[in-house]
Parts: sequence; C-alpha cells; structure tokens
Amino acid sequence: MNARLVLQDGTEFLGTSFGAPISTSGEVVFNTGMVGYPESLTDPSYFGQILCLTYPLVGNYGVPERILEEGVIRNFESHKIQVRALIVNDYSENYSHYTAKKSLGEWLKEEKIPAITGIDTRALTKHLREKGAQLGKIIIDGDPDLYDPNKENIVANVSIHKPVVYGSGKKKVVLIDCGVKNNIIFSLLKRDVTVLRVPWDYDFFSKVFLHDFDGVLISNGPGDPKMCTATIRNVQECIKKEIPTFGICLGNQILSLAAGADTYKLKYGHRGQNQPAYIVGEKKCFITSQNHGFAVQESTLSSGWVPWMRNANDNTNEGIRHKSKPFFSVQFHPEANPGPVDTAFLFDEFVGSLK
Repeated sequence: MNARLVLQDGTEFLGTSFGAPISTSGEVVFNTGMVGYPESLTDPSYFGQILCLTYPLVGNYGVPERILEEGVIRNFESHKIQVRALIVNDYSENYSHYTAKKSLGEWLKEEKIPAITGIDTRALTKHLREKGAQLGKIIIDGDPDLYDPNKENIVANVSIHKPVVYGSGKKKVVLIDCGVKNNIIFSLLKRDVTVLRVPWDYDFFSKVFLHDFDGVLISNGPGDPKMCTATIRNVQECIKKEIPTFGICLGNQILSLAAGADTYKLKYGHRGQNQPAYIVGEKKCFITSQNHGFAVQESTLSSGWVPWMRNANDNTNEGIRHKSKPFFSVQFHPEANPGPVDTAFLFDEFVGSLK
C-alpha cells in the first residue's frame, strides 16, 4: 500500500506502508542509533512524535515477547509503542533472532501504529537538520489533521495515575513519573532501593505514607518542561528541604527550572545511542543514550549551581549540579537500554548521596 510523508513546509516523500494502514500526524524527529528499535519505540519520551531511524536496515531481528519482572516489563521501556508513526529506509520483513516472536510490522499493526518504508531517510534527516524538527503527516487512508504535541502537557498522557511501590530495599526513593523508562526502575531496584513511583503532579510531601523517603528521582518524559508546573513546584520543595534529588533527561530541565534557570527548544534535538557528553573542566567524555528536544540555558543558572556536563557535538548542556547540596541531573540516559552503559555509575552516586 502506498504511503506519503508530508512535512509542514510542503516537502513530500513517497514510500510504502508496512504498519497499520492508517494516517496520522505529529512532530517528525530522527534517531541516529544503529539498534534498539523495540526500546526506542516504547520510550514515552517519543510520545506525539513521528520517528525516523537513520540506520537504513530496520526489523531484521524482529520483536521479542514481553518479559515481566517486579510487575514491570523488562525488555521494553513502557507497556506500549509510544511513537505516532515510524519511518525507515529499508524494512526487513524476514527477521532472525533467538528471542524474536513476531516481525516489527506485525507488532506495529497490533498496536495500530502506521509505518512507512522506502523513504530516503538520509535526505529527510539532512532536511530536518537544516530546517529543524517540524510537524508532518503520514498519509495512507486520508488526510489527517495536523497534531502538534508542543501545544499541550503531554507528560500527563504518559505518567501513571496513582502511586505504585516496587521492591523492599533499605533506601526509599520517590520516582516522579514524567514518562519514566522501565530500566530506570530496574536500575534503582538492583541497587537495593525501594521505588515509590508517583504521578507527575503528585504532592508527595502531603501524603502520609510517603513521608518516609530518602531521595527523589525526576524521570525522563516528552514535551516542553515548562508545562510541568506541578512537578517544578514539588522539586522546589525538595531543594528547600535539601532532599537528595537526581534528574534524568526531562528531569534535568525540571530541576533547572525549579532552581530558577531557563530552558529552550533545540533546533532538531538529540536522539540516539551515540551522543558524546563530557564533564566540564575535565578530559573525560562518555558515549550516551539521548532522546530530548529541549535543553537548559546555562547562562541562566543561579548562584550555587554549575554546568556539570556538555554535549561534545554542539556544547549544549548535558547536566547541572549544585556546588554543595545533593542535587544533580543529566540530560542523557544513564539507564541506557538499548545502550551504552558508560554512565550507569550515576545511579551509584545518587544512591550513595541518600541520607
């Protein structure tokens, strides 16, 4: 079945449908990773977006069966596909992997997610780098309305609605779920931490059963961090009470906003498993997994806060920390999935800061 990708500026790409035969729209972005499509497609940070994979061969290892541990899916990053649609250059219908249970196309159809193959993804990526990420449509069975995820608080769409507790570790951490990736939960559980997962706008300071906790982790998530006003207020209270606080991805932006800094939208964002981030003032660089479209404006950081890491490609902020208090955050994903795991030590640093 024929399919078209039409960008907001009128640019068109022709291809073939291999997912659900329906039309959709959203913000078109690209990911530069070579592997990891099951993890990327289920990452809540992609909510509202049409994802273009720059690596040309996609689908060759199929899709595994879900594995549940501690009530959480181990091998996917959430309970469903989060992207609005998928764009690839060459879809491999015939797959081969010992864990595979179905093809990528079958999975997309089951979850009613459209996909298009035969697109010149190199040309599309160069266009987005030059013009910036923009809205677009996948047209298969009709012309859909243009959906803009940047105009609403989409964190509310990917967060849980009531608290959940995982594990029985010695330390207790409140995990603010702004669209948390599952491996963040597992990264805490493996370090003997009880995880108190709460909704993005949950006032955990006023809830009796949550009074006893040792630290707070602000998760990743989609969209504009300034939309998360309730989260920012709660994190400001964490700062006031000097509770050890760790932010990841969107959490880096929310911690910065809570500390009085500003954020802005990047031209085309950072998405992939090959983004270099270096420690400011040191000759140490990590290869990191990233998925974000906004960044922290370092020049607006207030007294007591300093830039911690920067992106080696464009020098945008990759983390902040307080000079003397137990508050720090990173713009990348130390929990990885699908990788790399260079910065997993940050979870050890956070757990070690807990009182």
